[in-house]
Amino acid sequence: MSYGSINLADNIEFLSGISNDSVNLIYIDPPFNTGAKQSMTSLKTIRDEKGDRTGFGGNRYRTERGESRSYLDTFDDYIGYLAPRLEEAHRILTADGSLFLHIDYRESHYCKIVLDQIFGRDSFMNEIIWSYDYGGRSKRKWPAKHDSIFWYAVDPKNYTFNFDAIDRIPYLAPSLVGKEKAARGKIPTDVWWQTIVPTNGKERTGYPTQKPLAILERIVKVHSNADEMVMDFFAGSGTTGVAAAKNERFFTLVDANPEAVQVAVKRLAKYSPECVGFTPDSRLA
Repeated sequence: MSYGSINLADNIEFLSGISNDSVNLIYIDPPFNTGAKQSMTSLKTIRDEKGDRTGFGGNRYRTERGESRSYLDTFDDYIGYLAPRLEEAHRILTADGSLFLHIDYRESHYCKIVLDQIFGRDSFMNEIIWSYDYGGRSKRKWPAKHDSIFWYAVDPKNYTFNFDAIDRIPYLAPSLVGKEKAARGKIPTDVWWQTIVPTNGKERTGYPTQKPLAILERIVKVHSNADEMVMDFFAGSGTTGVAAAKNERFFTLVDANPEAVQVAVKRLAKYSPECVGFTPDSRLA
């Protein structure tokens, strides 16, 4: 059974109350400083004999539009905002802990410099490229279809990496490797091909910039162990918590947006309803 807390709080204030060396894995997906308004409207498919779509077994369905959620993704001093939070992350991580910072191409190079300063250049382990194929295509430049996920280990010689927990992926040319290897699949590289969360998929919460559960599960399973603490202090819709709960990890989620917290509480309740808490000001011991 996993235990989790979901906290409505300013993350810098929350982090200041957490003990040193108390979190095994941190994943954060902060706002990307695009300067744009991020929004998403949830969709719900309902069985209706008069619906406009035909599904499995010939049943008819209709699609309803749900709530629209949005926020303004802009900061005058993005690195000045993020750096103190990264310093706190470094302080609270265990000696064998890891940080994963998910960011896009606009700020990634600045963020890496700050991470090198805080963690040390030797602690940089990987820049993982999450590549997807969705959205518009510019006719003036190569369309940007990837995010960066920086992995830093507190101690580059002692960190959690569960190789056997890595989910294997299909070979692009299975006929060239033989039936046995093709059936087993191959280990992913530092380029992760993964579609975004489908607009009308079961995973979709309607929260802006929601990330795929498959990405978070890969990180949680490989870089933490059962009964260890996983934290996300830009929690959004709570995907990190879901990945932790499904894999028997403890989790602490923090977000300053009441809508995000409400979404996360609703989403996590089905995984561990008796132990998920919505607390405005909780702390790790």
